Amino acid sequence: MNELAQLLRTVGQWLGHPLFSLGETTVSAFSLLSALLIFVAFLVLSRIVGRAIDRFTRERPSFHPASVYALKQMLHYSLFALGILLALSSIGIDFSKLAIVAGAVGVGVGLGLQGLVNNFVSGLILFFERSMKVGDYVELESGVTGEVREINFRSTLVTTNDNIDVVVPNSEFINSRVTNWTMRETLRRFRIPFGVAYGSDKDLVAKAITEAASRVPYSKTDSEKHRPEVWLVEFGDSSLNFELLVWVGEENAIKRPGRVIAAYNWAIETALGENGIEIPFPQRDLHLRSGFREAGLIAADSPPG
Repeated sequence: MNELAQLLRTVGQWLGHPLFSLGETTVSAFSLLSALLIFVAFLVLSRIVGRAIDRFTRERPSFHPASVYALKQMLHYSLFALGILLALSSIGIDFSKLAIVAGAVGVGVGLGLQGLVNNFVSGLILFFERSMKVGDYVELESGVTGEVREINFRSTLVTTNDNIDVVVPNSEFINSRVTNWTMRETLRRFRIPFGVAYGSDKDLVAKAITEAASRVPYSKTDSEKHRPEVWLVEFGDSSLNFELLVWVGEENAIKRPGRVIAAYNWAIETALGENGIEIPFPQRDLHLRSGFREAGLIAADSPPG
């Protein structure tokens, strides 16, 4: 019994032994251990709260998944920050004197953390501004196109239609142009260009293509406003150039634009073939007589032409 008491006193003395000082605050092993336990407790609490929100919303389909995700992330960040503050307070740091904290932050930023701070602040802006949320289909100015899967502290995870995960810094969504295909509603108009030979019946082209487009499952044809249209847009070098304008209202289709365009191209080619409408090849007129004359292959006094 005496040995156990002696061991406990030794451990207590070791834990209470000062390790270093932060200003006027002396930090011991015991205070560091207490701070670590407080911080871990808040991380565990954050995980428990997240699971509780998942269980609560799973039974209520009216909650939008993107809103649930944003709520979980904000609670996680709040509990994370609160855990850090309480952990530092348990060490004995006086937050009324912020010179040490401000100095540390200033040194960190000066050593190259500007990008990290910028991305963190950009992530907070994305959460509060609600211009982009998990599940949206976005197109970045850099060329990245895909579905937003996660919005984290520093970066956002975007998964392309080829199932490639792209980690994009949050600052890119704030400082660059972003096209959000599904921000407000899942109704978009696609423009599919095609050309036919000169001399083709324009009315037959319009009739055949609109009927073919209406049969494509992606087409929205429930109102006159959204019915497919065919426009003659240009007199090309070798063809009359048209555009098929068609409204698509399925969210899964909006997120697969390549598949949608391919489906309409297939329908257009089939309809033109069934109606005997020619898709022209590029044409070039070559004038070779002057070159033959210089080569001596034709008489110099022959008429030009």
